[in-house]
Amino acid sequence: MMRVQDLMRCHEVFPEGKNPSRNKMIGKGKQQQQQQHRMILSPNSNNNGANPSDGKTERKIVRRDNERQRRQHMAALNASLRSLLPYELIKGKLSITEHMNEAVNYINHMKAKIEELNAKKEKINKKLYECDSQDFGLRNESSGHNFLKYSIMVRPTCLGGVEVLVSSSCGEEEGLLLSGVLKVLLAEGLSVVECASTRVNESLFHTIQCEVVNDLACLDLSELQLKLNNHYNSG
Repeated sequence: MMRVQDLMRCHEVFPEGKNPSRNKMIGKGKQQQQQQHRMILSPNSNNNGANPSDGKTERKIVRRDNERQRRQHMAALNASLRSLLPYELIKGKLSITEHMNEAVNYINHMKAKIEELNAKKEKINKKLYECDSQDFGLRNESSGHNFLKYSIMVRPTCLGGVEVLVSSSCGEEEGLLLSGVLKVLLAEGLSVVECASTRVNESLFHTIQCEVVNDLACLDLSELQLKLNNHYNSG
């Protein structure tokens, strides 16, 4: 009963809101809240001016932004790389490391395939060259043109260029012949890109690959062939 009375006396002495110690604690709490609120609203200033920790905070923000941009850039690059790979290679593989490994393997596979195709193309070109040279010589003999000192044939290629086949007997004038043919081709607006020679029996066959500087439609190949044959067989 005395305790209840004592409590009642305390309540009468310090009614609600009038307890000095309690009010003091509440006041300190409000001051701390106001100070924190001011720091949030103005993080770059305090009572003494610039905060020494503000520089570190700014550097952290810059580093965080740079890292975020780097990650976004890497993600875009990985997405671009993934779009270039066949779906079968990356099916079920989610990590960037797996994608990179598959990309390396795919590049090596394509390089080997390109080298193999280039080797096949060289073999086919060589066979075509030999067949064309032999067929060119046989046509000249069967048509009674074996009396010609030189036989020259001009024809277009599938790549939009011009191919010149020159058949002649082995002799010391081969250098002069090729030099003269090349000069005529250059004068006609052709750019020589390759020249190959082979020997079949007692004859030499020269194949000259040319690119057309202007328009192939403006070049009369039959007229060029006639011009070359007349020039080198007129003597």
